[in-house]
Amino acid sequence: MDSVKTRKKAPAAAPRRKASAPVKSLYSQAELKEIFRRFSIQRPKPKGELEHVNPFTLVVAVALSAQATDAGVNKATRALFKVADTPEKMLDLGEEKVREYIRTIGLYRNKAKNVIALSRMLVERFGGEVPRTREELVMLPGVGRKTANVVLSMAFGQATMAVDTHIFRIANRIRLAPGKTPDEVEDRLMRIIPDEYLYHAHHWLILHGRYCCKARRPECEHCVIADLCKSPEKTSDVPAPLVELPPQLFGPTP
Repeated sequence: MDSVKTRKKAPAAAPRRKASAPVKSLYSQAELKEIFRRFSIQRPKPKGELEHVNPFTLVVAVALSAQATDAGVNKATRALFKVADTPEKMLDLGEEKVREYIRTIGLYRNKAKNVIALSRMLVERFGGEVPRTREELVMLPGVGRKTANVVLSMAFGQATMAVDTHIFRIANRIRLAPGKTPDEVEDRLMRIIPDEYLYHAHHWLILHGRYCCKARRPECEHCVIADLCKSPEKTSDVPAPLVELPPQLFGPTP
C-alpha cells in the first residue's frame, strides 16, 4: 500500500508488550533479530502497494482490497479519488456513482454501500477526520481490525501488525508465530518481533509472502532467510544473496 501524496510521518515508538508470559518460539532471539535485519537490508524502506492520497482514501482503498488484488483496486480508485478524496465529496458522489467506479472489484455493490456509510459516519461522528484509534476505526462500516491496523501504521505512524493472507500463511508455514486465527498470529508476532524492527515488520512479511514465500510454491532459492527458516516445506538451506531490491520489485512504478 503505497502513499502517493500523503505527508510522511515518523514512526511512532513501538507499543508496550503485554505483561504476560512470553510466547514460545522455535526461533531464538538472535535468529529473530537476524531474520528482520536481513529483511531491513533487502527492503530498507518497505512500501505497501495500495495507492492513496490521504488517510481517508487509505481507509477506502484498504476496505476495497478485501478479496481483491491491490493492482485491481488501484486501477479503480485512481479515477475515483480524483473526484472524491474526502468523505464529503464521496457522499456528494453517491452510492450509484461509486459503484460505477469500482464495479471491476469483487463484491463491489456491498463495498460501495460501505464506502458511503463510512463516509457518512466520518462526517457525522468524527467531523470528517479519520480517527486515530483502533477502537474508533473499527466502528466504520467495512473496516475490520486488519484495515484499522494498516491505517494506524501508514497514516499515523503507529507500529501495528496487519495480518493478511500472506502474513497468516508465512507465520504458520515457517513456524514464526503459528496460530489458528489472524488475531492469534497478530498477538504472537507483536510479542516476538524485536522492537527496532516492529514498525516495518508487517510490510516486510507481506512482501516476502507476495514475492518469495508464495502460496503455491515457496521460492526458497530466492529467500534471504533460507538458512534460518524452520519450515518443513523448504527446499533449500542456502540463503539468497543479501542485496537491496530495486523499488520497482516491491511497489508500483512511479
